[in-house]
Amino acid sequence: MPNTKSAKKRLRQNIVHRNRNRSVKSSIRTHLRKVREALVEGKIENCEQEFRMATKKLDRAAANNVITSNRAGRIKSRLQRRIKALKQG
Repeated sequence: MPNTKSAKKRLRQNIVHRNRNRSVKSSIRTHLRKVREALVEGKIENCEQEFRMATKKLDRAAANNVITSNRAGRIKSRLQRRIKALKQG
């Protein structure tokens, strides 16, 4: 347990930040799952709409350092490639 006043404050802040980051990551995973489900079902319009939402969430999380920008880019690239393949046939 922290002894100093500043260490106690850091502990409180860390708890708040950890919970917020968990929430953001959970939201990202939910949107990615929706994109993948739409891909499997072959619903292109629904897939593109969910992909836009997922992209927005990924970019915001990367901007706030919840995930790295390289990871966000990698996820977006992989999904975009699968969507493009679905469109072509």
